[in-house]
Amino acid sequence: MSRRCAIATTPLATVLATVLATVLGTVVTLGVAGPAHATHDFRYPSPDGGGGNAPLGGRTIVIDPGHQLGNHNFPRQIDRMVPAGGFRKPCNTTGTATNGGYPEATFTWQVARLLRARLVRLGARVLMTRHSNREDRWGPCVNVRGRDGNKQKADLKISIHGDGSFAAGARGFHVIAPTDRRPWTHDIFRPSRRLALDTRTALRRVGLRVANYIAGGDGLDHRSDLGTINLSNMPTVMVELGNMRNPSDAHRMTSRAGRATYARGLALAVRRFLG
Repeated sequence: MSRRCAIATTPLATVLATVLATVLGTVVTLGVAGPAHATHDFRYPSPDGGGGNAPLGGRTIVIDPGHQLGNHNFPRQIDRMVPAGGFRKPCNTTGTATNGGYPEATFTWQVARLLRARLVRLGARVLMTRHSNREDRWGPCVNVRGRDGNKQKADLKISIHGDGSFAAGARGFHVIAPTDRRPWTHDIFRPSRRLALDTRTALRRVGLRVANYIAGGDGLDHRSDLGTINLSNMPTVMVELGNMRNPSDAHRMTSRAGRATYARGLALAVRRFLG
C-alpha cells in the first residue's frame, strides 16, 4: 500500500492528533535551543566538552594578555614610571620570545582570545585589558591593567604571560599570586591564593607540567612587585604558561593545539574557582 493511500484511509481525528503532536514537539524543541534570554534551559558547552546551564552566567572575568606587540617601538612610553602599589616601576616591557622569534605578546594575545571565547560560551562577561596585537600600539601600562575591572566589580583577573628563562633545562608553567601587603593586597591575598591553587590544578589536569626552575618546585610563586596584581581589587593571578626559551615549551606555545590546551586549562581554572 502506498503512503498516500494510507493517509487517505486514516480517520481525520488521528491525522489531526498527529499534526498537533508534531507542532507541539517543534515548539518544545525551539524552547530548548533558543536564545539564552528566552529560557533557563539553554545549554552552554563546558571547557571539557560537556554541557551546563550557563555556569558562568552573571560573572565578570578580566583577561590580561601580557605586553603589546609594538612595545619595542615606543621605548619612551613604556619606560615611563607609573604607580605599582606603594612604589613606581616602568609602564611596561617588551616581553620575551621563543628562540625562533615568536613574541610573547602574540602568544598571550592568541591564548587570551581563545580563553575569552570559552568563557563567553559559558555565559561570562569578559573584559580584556588590551584589544589589539599590533606593531603600532603600546601598553597599556601596568597601573591601568591592574585597575581594569575594579569599577565593574569583576569576579577575578588572570594575567597571561610566557617566561624567558635561559637556565639550562628550564621549562613548565608557574602561577604567581600576591603576598599579603597592607593596604594593597591584604583584601585579595587569600582568594588569590585559592585562585592560584585552582589554576595550578586545572593546568595540571590538561596535561601541563609545573616549572622545574622556580623555588619550591610546586609551580607557585608569591610576589609583591607586580603592579598588575597589587592594584587589583579582585582575586588576581599571573600565569607564566611556559618558558618560551625552552624548545619543548616553545613547540607547544607556537602550535594551535598547544594554545588551545592552555585556554582550556585556564577556563577550567575559572570554573573551579567560581564553583
